[in-house]
Amino acid sequence: MQETIQTPYRLNNVNWVTAVALIVFHAGTVASLFYFEWKAVLVAAFLYWLCIGCGIGMGYHRLHTHRSYKAPRALEYFLAVCGALTLEGGPIFWVATHRIHHQLSDQEGDPHSPRDGAWWSHMGWIVFGNANHNNTAAMAKYAPDLGRDPFYRWLNTWHYVPLVILGLALLYFGGLPMLLWGVFTRVTLGLHATWLVNSATHIWGQRRFETRDDSRNNWWVALLTFGEGWHNNHHAHPASSRHGLAWYEFDPTWLQIRLLKLIGLARNLNTAKLPEASARKRAA
Repeated sequence: MQETIQTPYRLNNVNWVTAVALIVFHAGTVASLFYFEWKAVLVAAFLYWLCIGCGIGMGYHRLHTHRSYKAPRALEYFLAVCGALTLEGGPIFWVATHRIHHQLSDQEGDPHSPRDGAWWSHMGWIVFGNANHNNTAAMAKYAPDLGRDPFYRWLNTWHYVPLVILGLALLYFGGLPMLLWGVFTRVTLGLHATWLVNSATHIWGQRRFETRDDSRNNWWVALLTFGEGWHNNHHAHPASSRHGLAWYEFDPTWLQIRLLKLIGLARNLNTAKLPEASARKRAA
């Protein structure tokens, strides 16, 4: 891929649809504090795991972007829908953006590098960068494997539809508290957790591998994202389905993928291993 998506760093280039949506969701998160119900919180926690741990970690990232393991097509589609429920865009947009990030990590053209500012890498690129969430035709150039699939093309263009359906269902069965916690609060927390992988793990943490970017292993981001915070490991071995390479690097998403393999729903797992020198050093 020779061309890159142009990313203007101009504060007057506001994506108003995205900006307004973020304001509404953050306002809904504040409102949820006045409608606290344990049942709603537990449902939100379950959906957080389903959408971030399964939809983003297992689906959008390790399966759809890096093809670090193989799964039945029905499971691929299910994980993609879970990923769309995060409001992080459709599968083609997400995969294309992340592949460009790896190609140009912390270089000119990286969509979200902290070298352009910590705030930019966290959420500025979403609010002020080019809006490509629904630009399925353009983004498919960077994810041609997904672009050839009619389902992924539909889901990318209409990525917000699953969340609307979920919101209406939660409102009908659980009322306003369930809607506020299961959609607004859960989505807002999930967005910031994922954005921390773009920002915090390129600023704070340890570097096991001398990669050409600033990626770092960050334990608290890993906790928030079910293992996605072992980012230096990931940039050194992007095709690995395992990100936490040491026993103390907790990687729930890797454990879930192993479980899928045990029950016959995942195969051809690509797994990196901890360098022997690092293992001996830790053992000593």
